[in-house]
Amino acid sequence: STGTIGKRLANIQVENTEENRRKYRQLLFTSDPSIGNHLGGCILFEETLYQKADDGTPFVELLKSRGIIPGIKVDKGLAILPGTNEEPTTQGLDGLGERCKKYYDAGARFAKWRSVIKIGDGRPSELAIQSNAVGLARYATICQENGLVPIVEPEVLCDGEHSLETCQIVSEKVLAAVYKACSDHHLYLEGSLLKPNMVTPGNSCPKLATPEQVAEATVVTLQRTVPVSVVGVTFLSGGQSEQKATANLNAINAYQGTKPWALTFSYGRALQASVLKAWEGKNENVKAAQDTLLFRSRANSLAALGKYTGEENASSASESLFVANHVY
Repeated sequence: STGTIGKRLANIQVENTEENRRKYRQLLFTSDPSIGNHLGGCILFEETLYQKADDGTPFVELLKSRGIIPGIKVDKGLAILPGTNEEPTTQGLDGLGERCKKYYDAGARFAKWRSVIKIGDGRPSELAIQSNAVGLARYATICQENGLVPIVEPEVLCDGEHSLETCQIVSEKVLAAVYKACSDHHLYLEGSLLKPNMVTPGNSCPKLATPEQVAEATVVTLQRTVPVSVVGVTFLSGGQSEQKATANLNAINAYQGTKPWALTFSYGRALQASVLKAWEGKNENVKAAQDTLLFRSRANSLAALGKYTGEENASSASESLFVANHVY
Protein backbone atom coordinates (compact mmCIF):
# COMPACT_ATOMS: atom_id res chain seq x y z
CA SER A 1 0.00 0.00 0.00
CA THR A 2 1.00 3.66 -0.25
CA GLY A 3 1.62 3.88 3.50
CA THR A 4 3.68 0.71 3.69
CA ILE A 5 5.92 1.53 0.75
CA GLY A 6 6.38 4.98 2.28
CA LYS A 7 7.94 3.38 5.36
CA ARG A 8 10.20 1.25 3.19
CA LEU A 9 11.31 4.23 1.10
CA ALA A 10 11.94 6.29 4.24
CA ASN A 11 14.44 3.66 5.38
CA ILE A 12 16.59 4.48 2.33
CA GLN A 13 15.90 8.25 2.45
CA VAL A 14 13.69 8.29 -0.64
CA GLU A 15 10.60 10.53 -0.74
CA ASN A 16 7.23 8.77 -0.91
CA THR A 17 5.92 10.17 -4.21
CA GLU A 18 3.88 8.37 -6.84
CA GLU A 19 6.81 8.58 -9.28
CA ASN A 20 9.29 7.08 -6.79
CA ARG A 21 6.83 4.32 -6.00
CA ARG A 22 6.43 3.65 -9.72
CA LYS A 23 10.21 3.63 -10.28
CA TYR A 24 10.72 1.09 -7.50
CA ARG A 25 7.97 -1.18 -8.80
CA GLN A 26 9.37 -0.83 -12.32
CA LEU A 27 12.71 -2.03 -10.95
CA LEU A 28 11.00 -5.15 -9.61
CA PHE A 29 8.89 -5.87 -12.68
CA THR A 30 11.67 -5.38 -15.24
CA SER A 31 13.99 -7.85 -13.54
CA ASP A 32 15.54 -10.64 -15.61
CA PRO A 33 12.73 -12.75 -17.15
CA SER A 34 14.19 -15.82 -15.43
CA ILE A 35 12.63 -14.53 -12.20
CA GLY A 36 9.44 -16.17 -13.44
CA ASN A 37 11.11 -19.51 -12.67
CA HIS A 38 11.00 -18.60 -8.98
CA LEU A 39 7.92 -16.38 -8.54
CA GLY A 40 4.45 -17.48 -9.61
CA GLY A 41 2.41 -14.45 -8.61
CA CYS A 42 2.70 -10.86 -7.44
CA ILE A 43 0.26 -9.07 -5.11
CA LEU A 44 -0.29 -5.51 -6.30
CA PHE A 45 -1.81 -2.46 -4.64
CA GLU A 46 -4.61 -0.74 -6.59
CA GLU A 47 -2.30 2.09 -7.68
CA THR A 48 0.21 -0.40 -9.09
CA LEU A 49 -2.40 -2.32 -11.05
CA TYR A 50 -2.81 0.66 -13.37
CA GLN A 51 0.78 1.93 -13.55
CA LYS A 52 3.10 1.62 -16.55
CA ALA A 53 6.82 1.37 -17.21
CA ASP A 54 8.82 4.19 -18.81
CA ASP A 55 8.12 2.76 -22.28
CA GLY A 56 4.37 2.67 -21.67
CA THR A 57 4.08 -1.07 -21.01
CA PRO A 58 1.51 -1.74 -18.26
CA PHE A 59 3.02 -3.38 -15.19
CA VAL A 60 0.42 -6.14 -15.48
CA GLU A 61 1.77 -7.02 -18.93
CA LEU A 62 5.38 -6.98 -17.69
CA LEU A 63 4.46 -9.51 -15.03
CA LYS A 64 2.52 -11.74 -17.42
CA SER A 65 5.41 -11.73 -19.90
CA ARG A 66 7.56 -13.25 -17.14
CA GLY A 67 4.99 -15.92 -16.32
CA ILE A 68 3.97 -14.15 -13.09
CA ILE A 69 0.24 -13.89 -12.36
CA PRO A 70 -0.94 -10.45 -11.17
CA GLY A 71 -2.97 -10.33 -7.95
CA ILE A 72 -4.53 -7.54 -5.93
CA LYS A 73 -4.88 -6.52 -2.27
CA VAL A 74 -8.59 -5.90 -1.76
CA ASP A 75 -9.05 -5.20 1.96
CA LYS A 76 -9.31 -1.64 3.31
CA GLY A 77 -7.07 -2.06 6.33
CA LEU A 78 -7.65 -2.70 10.01
CA ALA A 79 -9.97 -1.16 12.60
CA ILE A 80 -10.46 -1.94 16.30
CA LEU A 81 -13.26 -4.41 16.91
CA PRO A 82 -15.66 -2.85 19.47
CA GLY A 83 -15.97 -4.78 22.71
CA THR A 84 -12.44 -6.16 22.60
CA ASN A 85 -9.04 -5.34 24.10
CA GLU A 86 -7.67 -3.46 21.08
CA GLU A 87 -8.21 -6.45 18.79
CA PRO A 88 -8.41 -5.64 15.07
CA THR A 89 -10.94 -6.54 12.43
CA THR A 90 -10.54 -5.99 8.70
CA GLN A 91 -12.54 -3.49 6.67
CA GLY A 92 -13.55 -3.60 3.02
CA LEU A 93 -16.52 -5.91 2.44
CA ASP A 94 -18.78 -3.06 1.28
CA GLY A 95 -18.53 -2.78 -2.49
CA LEU A 96 -16.06 -5.66 -2.69
CA GLY A 97 -17.90 -7.43 -5.50
CA GLU A 98 -17.77 -4.34 -7.73
CA ARG A 99 -14.09 -3.82 -6.96
CA CYS A 100 -13.31 -7.44 -7.79
CA LYS A 101 -14.99 -7.09 -11.19
CA LYS A 102 -12.96 -3.96 -11.89
CA TYR A 103 -9.69 -5.61 -10.83
CA TYR A 104 -10.40 -8.69 -12.94
CA ASP A 105 -10.98 -6.51 -16.00
CA ALA A 106 -7.63 -4.79 -15.26
CA GLY A 107 -5.81 -8.14 -15.36
CA ALA A 108 -5.80 -9.40 -11.75
CA ARG A 109 -6.49 -13.10 -11.31
CA PHE A 110 -6.22 -13.55 -7.56
CA ALA A 111 -6.76 -11.45 -4.44
CA LYS A 112 -5.65 -11.23 -0.85
CA TRP A 113 -7.26 -10.05 2.37
CA ARG A 114 -5.35 -9.86 5.66
CA SER A 115 -6.88 -10.47 9.06
CA VAL A 116 -4.85 -10.05 12.23
CA ILE A 117 -4.97 -11.92 15.54
CA LYS A 118 -3.08 -10.74 18.63
CA ILE A 119 -1.72 -12.88 21.49
CA GLY A 120 -1.41 -11.67 25.09
CA ASP A 121 -3.43 -9.86 27.78
CA GLY A 122 -6.30 -12.30 27.41
CA ARG A 123 -6.16 -12.27 23.63
CA PRO A 124 -7.31 -13.58 21.30
CA SER A 125 -10.94 -13.37 22.34
CA GLU A 126 -13.49 -15.70 20.82
CA LEU A 127 -15.22 -12.62 19.41
CA ALA A 128 -12.08 -11.56 17.51
CA ILE A 129 -11.44 -15.05 16.19
CA GLN A 130 -15.00 -15.53 14.93
CA SER A 131 -15.33 -12.02 13.50
CA ASN A 132 -12.14 -12.34 11.49
CA ALA A 133 -12.95 -15.89 10.37
CA VAL A 134 -16.35 -14.84 9.03
CA GLY A 135 -14.85 -11.79 7.34
CA LEU A 136 -12.26 -13.93 5.56
CA ALA A 137 -14.90 -16.42 4.42
CA ARG A 138 -17.20 -13.68 3.10
CA TYR A 139 -14.33 -12.00 1.24
CA ALA A 140 -13.19 -15.30 -0.27
CA THR A 141 -16.65 -16.23 -1.52
CA ILE A 142 -17.16 -12.79 -3.09
CA CYS A 143 -13.82 -13.12 -4.89
CA GLN A 144 -14.73 -16.50 -6.35
CA GLU A 145 -18.08 -15.15 -7.54
CA ASN A 146 -16.13 -12.57 -9.53
CA GLY A 147 -13.43 -14.78 -11.02
CA LEU A 148 -10.60 -14.12 -8.56
CA VAL A 149 -8.79 -16.83 -6.58
CA PRO A 150 -8.82 -15.72 -2.92
CA ILE A 151 -5.77 -15.91 -0.68
CA VAL A 152 -7.08 -16.37 2.86
CA GLU A 153 -4.67 -14.66 5.28
CA PRO A 154 -5.29 -15.06 9.03
CA GLU A 155 -2.07 -13.71 10.56
CA VAL A 156 -1.33 -14.49 14.19
CA LEU A 157 1.06 -11.68 15.06
CA CYS A 158 4.49 -12.50 16.48
CA ASP A 159 4.38 -9.48 18.82
CA GLY A 160 4.90 -10.51 22.44
CA GLU A 161 6.69 -12.90 24.74
CA HIS A 162 4.53 -15.96 24.06
CA SER A 163 6.09 -19.35 23.52
CA LEU A 164 6.16 -21.56 20.45
CA GLU A 165 3.55 -23.76 22.12
CA THR A 166 1.20 -20.82 22.72
CA CYS A 167 1.51 -19.72 19.11
CA GLN A 168 0.64 -23.23 17.99
CA ILE A 169 -2.44 -23.42 20.22
CA VAL A 170 -3.72 -20.06 18.96
CA SER A 171 -2.88 -20.78 15.32
CA GLU A 172 -4.77 -24.08 15.46
CA LYS A 173 -7.82 -22.41 17.00
CA VAL A 174 -7.78 -19.62 14.42
CA LEU A 175 -7.36 -21.89 11.39
CA ALA A 176 -10.08 -24.24 12.63
CA ALA A 177 -12.47 -21.28 12.93
CA VAL A 178 -11.50 -19.97 9.49
CA TYR A 179 -12.23 -23.26 7.72
CA LYS A 180 -15.50 -23.74 9.63
CA ALA A 181 -16.54 -20.30 8.37
CA CYS A 182 -15.38 -21.15 4.84
CA SER A 183 -17.52 -24.28 4.95
CA ASP A 184 -20.52 -22.30 6.20
CA HIS A 185 -20.09 -19.84 3.33
CA HIS A 186 -19.74 -22.62 0.72
CA LEU A 187 -16.24 -21.64 -0.34
CA TYR A 188 -14.79 -23.77 -3.15
CA LEU A 189 -11.62 -24.78 -1.32
CA GLU A 190 -9.90 -26.16 -4.43
CA GLY A 191 -10.03 -22.62 -5.82
CA SER A 192 -8.39 -20.93 -2.84
CA LEU A 193 -5.03 -20.51 -1.12
CA LEU A 194 -4.04 -20.07 2.53
CA LYS A 195 -1.49 -17.48 3.68
CA PRO A 196 -0.78 -18.19 7.36
CA ASN A 197 1.97 -17.28 9.78
CA MET A 198 4.59 -19.89 10.53
CA VAL A 199 4.33 -21.14 14.11
CA THR A 200 7.13 -19.32 15.95
CA PRO A 201 7.77 -17.97 19.45
CA GLY A 202 6.84 -14.33 20.07
CA ASN A 203 9.39 -11.77 19.00
CA SER A 204 10.25 -11.00 22.64
CA CYS A 205 10.24 -14.61 23.86
CA PRO A 206 13.55 -15.45 25.57
CA LYS A 207 13.39 -19.05 24.33
CA LEU A 208 14.23 -19.24 20.65
CA ALA A 209 13.17 -22.04 18.32
CA THR A 210 15.26 -23.84 15.71
CA PRO A 211 14.02 -24.10 12.11
CA GLU A 212 13.29 -27.77 12.78
CA GLN A 213 11.11 -26.90 15.79
CA VAL A 214 9.27 -24.24 13.78
CA ALA A 215 8.77 -26.74 10.99
CA GLU A 216 7.28 -29.45 13.20
CA ALA A 217 4.93 -27.05 15.01
CA THR A 218 3.83 -25.46 11.74
CA VAL A 219 3.22 -28.68 9.81
CA VAL A 220 1.36 -30.30 12.73
CA THR A 221 -0.82 -27.19 13.01
CA LEU A 222 -1.71 -27.43 9.32
CA GLN A 223 -2.34 -31.18 9.57
CA ARG A 224 -4.85 -30.58 12.36
CA THR A 225 -6.79 -27.75 10.72
CA VAL A 226 -6.36 -27.28 6.95
CA PRO A 227 -8.42 -29.41 4.54
CA VAL A 228 -6.51 -31.48 1.98
CA SER A 229 -8.53 -29.81 -0.80
CA VAL A 230 -6.77 -26.49 -0.19
CA VAL A 231 -4.19 -26.61 -2.96
CA GLY A 232 -1.49 -24.36 -1.56
CA VAL A 233 -0.13 -22.73 1.58
CA THR A 234 1.85 -19.54 0.94
CA PHE A 235 3.50 -18.50 4.19
CA LEU A 236 3.88 -14.87 5.20
CA SER A 237 7.27 -13.86 6.63
CA GLY A 238 5.88 -11.96 9.61
CA GLY A 239 8.90 -9.80 10.37
CA GLN A 240 11.47 -12.61 10.28
CA SER A 241 14.82 -11.76 8.75
CA GLU A 242 15.24 -12.73 5.12
CA GLN A 243 17.54 -15.62 6.00
CA LYS A 244 15.36 -16.90 8.85
CA ALA A 245 12.21 -16.82 6.70
CA THR A 246 14.02 -18.82 4.02
CA ALA A 247 15.60 -21.27 6.48
CA ASN A 248 12.26 -21.91 8.22
CA LEU A 249 10.48 -22.46 4.89
CA ASN A 250 13.17 -24.94 3.91
CA ALA A 251 12.81 -26.81 7.20
CA ILE A 252 9.04 -26.98 6.74
CA ASN A 253 9.46 -28.60 3.33
CA ALA A 254 12.21 -30.93 4.58
CA TYR A 255 10.07 -32.07 7.53
CA GLN A 256 9.15 -35.74 7.29
CA GLY A 257 5.40 -35.76 7.71
CA THR A 258 2.15 -35.73 5.77
CA LYS A 259 2.04 -32.54 3.69
CA PRO A 260 -0.67 -32.76 1.01
CA TRP A 261 -0.39 -29.06 0.08
CA ALA A 262 2.22 -27.07 -1.81
CA LEU A 263 4.13 -25.22 0.95
CA THR A 264 5.63 -22.06 -0.46
CA PHE A 265 6.12 -18.33 0.25
CA SER A 266 4.30 -15.02 -0.11
CA TYR A 267 6.89 -12.62 1.31
CA GLY A 268 6.95 -8.85 1.34
CA ARG A 269 9.64 -7.61 3.70
CA ALA A 270 11.62 -10.86 3.55
CA LEU A 271 11.89 -10.65 -0.24
CA GLN A 272 12.48 -6.93 -0.67
CA ALA A 273 14.39 -5.49 2.31
CA SER A 274 17.85 -6.12 0.86
CA VAL A 275 16.58 -5.10 -2.60
CA LEU A 276 15.67 -1.65 -1.28
CA LYS A 277 19.05 -1.32 0.43
CA ALA A 278 20.82 -2.22 -2.80
CA TRP A 279 18.78 0.31 -4.80
CA GLU A 280 18.91 3.37 -2.49
CA GLY A 281 16.72 5.23 -4.98
CA LYS A 282 19.59 5.54 -7.48
CA ASN A 283 19.30 4.68 -11.17
CA GLU A 284 22.86 3.34 -11.25
CA ASN A 285 21.92 0.75 -8.62
CA VAL A 286 18.92 -0.73 -10.45
CA LYS A 287 20.82 -3.73 -11.84
CA ALA A 288 22.37 -4.56 -8.46
CA ALA A 289 18.96 -4.37 -6.82
CA GLN A 290 17.44 -6.61 -9.48
CA ASP A 291 20.23 -9.13 -9.01
CA THR A 292 19.48 -9.10 -5.27
CA LEU A 293 15.80 -9.75 -5.94
CA LEU A 294 16.67 -12.65 -8.23
CA PHE A 295 18.99 -14.11 -5.57
CA ARG A 296 16.37 -13.92 -2.81
CA SER A 297 13.65 -15.28 -5.09
CA ARG A 298 15.82 -18.23 -6.07
CA ALA A 299 16.75 -18.93 -2.43
CA ASN A 300 13.07 -19.09 -1.45
CA SER A 301 12.19 -21.12 -4.51
CA LEU A 302 14.77 -23.69 -3.41
CA ALA A 303 13.40 -23.57 0.15
CA ALA A 304 9.93 -24.36 -1.20
CA LEU A 305 11.50 -27.60 -2.46
CA GLY A 306 13.47 -28.26 0.72
CA LYS A 307 16.73 -27.72 -1.20
CA TYR A 308 18.03 -24.46 0.30
CA THR A 309 21.54 -24.90 1.72
CA GLY A 310 22.16 -21.47 3.24
CA GLU A 311 24.13 -18.49 2.01
CA GLU A 312 27.36 -16.68 2.68
CA ASN A 313 28.14 -12.96 3.06
CA ALA A 314 24.52 -11.92 3.51
CA SER A 315 24.68 -9.73 6.59
CA SER A 316 21.69 -7.56 5.64
CA ALA A 317 19.61 -10.68 5.00
CA SER A 318 20.08 -11.71 8.64
CA GLU A 319 18.66 -8.45 10.05
CA SER A 320 15.29 -8.63 11.81
CA LEU A 321 12.40 -7.13 9.85
CA PHE A 322 10.02 -7.11 12.82
CA VAL A 323 7.60 -4.19 13.07
CA ALA A 324 5.36 -4.02 16.14
CA ASN A 325 1.61 -4.10 15.36
CA HIS A 326 2.43 -4.33 11.65
CA VAL A 327 -0.20 -2.74 9.42
CA TYR A 328 -0.30 -2.21 5.66
